[in-house]
Amino acid sequence: MPDPAADDAVARDAAETESVFAHPVVRPDATAAYGEHPDQVIDFYAPRGNQESVPLVVALHGGAWRAPYDREHLTPFADFLARRGFAVANVEYRRGPAIPQQGGGSPVAGRWPETFDDIAAAMDALPALVTAALPQADPRRTVVTGHSAGGHLALWAAARHVLPLGSPWRLDRPPPLRGVVALAPIADLVQAVALDVCGGAVRQLLGGEGEFTRRREHADPAVLLPTGIATAIVQGRTDLTVPQEVAESFVDAAGRAGEMVGLTLLEDVGHFPLIDPAADACAVVAEEIAQLAW
Repeated sequence: MPDPAADDAVARDAAETESVFAHPVVRPDATAAYGEHPDQVIDFYAPRGNQESVPLVVALHGGAWRAPYDREHLTPFADFLARRGFAVANVEYRRGPAIPQQGGGSPVAGRWPETFDDIAAAMDALPALVTAALPQADPRRTVVTGHSAGGHLALWAAARHVLPLGSPWRLDRPPPLRGVVALAPIADLVQAVALDVCGGAVRQLLGGEGEFTRRREHADPAVLLPTGIATAIVQGRTDLTVPQEVAESFVDAAGRAGEMVGLTLLEDVGHFPLIDPAADACAVVAEEIAQLAW
């Protein structure tokens, strides 16, 4: 029997996806490299109106950690935040395979350890880079946000001080962040595997069974708790790409660790409206960021 509700959800998801990718790319005000690889760059967007001393939003794009999805699809969102008065850093990082896949099919998700090397290096380099590129930005008021796989990386970036001893990415103190706003994040890697989020992307990112178990303690926000850093999640209830159960599982894990994580569930909202300037959900995201940043 046909399921009208399921058909409606699929149609809505398709329309939302078309809307977010219909926006033209917004070119940055400045770009700086944090490494030698072509993907090790950060685009900067100045706050519109030339305000002085404004918060910095670090934005991490999604795309299942796969190479075809780069920071360009997040540029309208970065511009949207800049028009709201924020300074914005849109971070690129290495994704997908080191070489093209043989035999076609979907690109492999992520590169271990390069994806994590890049997020750590970008975050460490940002204070100096932003001082030169965006003198209006106040690095002391930094909020990290990320969408989907970028939401996973945003949560991870805020948890580097609780990484296992010996991790090359571990910090000896909490990163200087006002908070994290994760948007439909792949926040619990075990739950994401159980739901086959993004067509097996998590397994591709972390590797087979033995590698997955070993690497998970270095990569899964759901085990890197508590962080002591203010954390909020915004999630659509009709998200077909990263279902709300993934966010709820992370929030439950945080609660068991003694940490409260804010969870805003938006009715009749799927995966992409959270970063679509044409959608009401994007304004909700901006307000969540503002509450932590100002």
